[in-house]
Amino acid sequence: MIAQQSEDLRRIVRELAREGKRFDGRAPDQHRPVRLEVGVLSNADGSALVAYGDTVVVAAVYGPREVHPRHLALPDRAILRVRYHMAPFSTPDERKRPEPTRREIEISKVIREALEPVVLLEQFPRTSIDVFIEVLQADGSTRVASITAASLALADAGVPMRDLVVGVSVGKIENLIIVDLNRVEDGYGDGDMPIAFMCRRGLITLLQADGQWSPDEVRQAIDMAYRAAGDIYRQMRDVLKGKYIESVRALSQ
Repeated sequence: MIAQQSEDLRRIVRELAREGKRFDGRAPDQHRPVRLEVGVLSNADGSALVAYGDTVVVAAVYGPREVHPRHLALPDRAILRVRYHMAPFSTPDERKRPEPTRREIEISKVIREALEPVVLLEQFPRTSIDVFIEVLQADGSTRVASITAASLALADAGVPMRDLVVGVSVGKIENLIIVDLNRVEDGYGDGDMPIAFMCRRGLITLLQADGQWSPDEVRQAIDMAYRAAGDIYRQMRDVLKGKYIESVRALSQ
């Protein structure tokens, strides 16, 4: 019964794609609604909540602080450490075990590499900046939502950065290129491409690809993702400005 339902869903998703339509009714280049909050955890130096539709991620930043164990410290810069974790209740599937999986370890490394180009690590030698990411609800694109959440939390912590980093996913179903894959599209598509941008500088800090993509499809995917990232980037700036305007007002009263 479950296998038949899965096959029926796959057929529907692919038939819609052949007509230029998506399973949830969005246009191919339409991102899900984005919700951003900062300062959501009082015991962290910086924190953020990011929701891409029904995907909800919380990131917390601690540091710069003394490195433990000390032999890991670098004399000329800070080390950036990232831990990505999916809560056991984050998916409707059978609940996952709480210990880190191989996928979570790999995504932690990918997120760290996407963030390192923007963080001014050389300003804090012999310290660590620790980023903890928890996926509370997973409905596709958790990797890129986590990148956005981590970048926003670093900015909330006052960590000097060259730019904010925005993550956006792109996928392919049949010959239809789509932005911001949800869980169904991620499961029944022909390829996905997580991308992270330094939007103000127009630079890419992460680009991965699964499936087969032609050069024209890659160019189209990057262009669509960059436009979506620009909208999210403006929201990130507004959220950060709003918090600090409120702080200044509170101090002046």
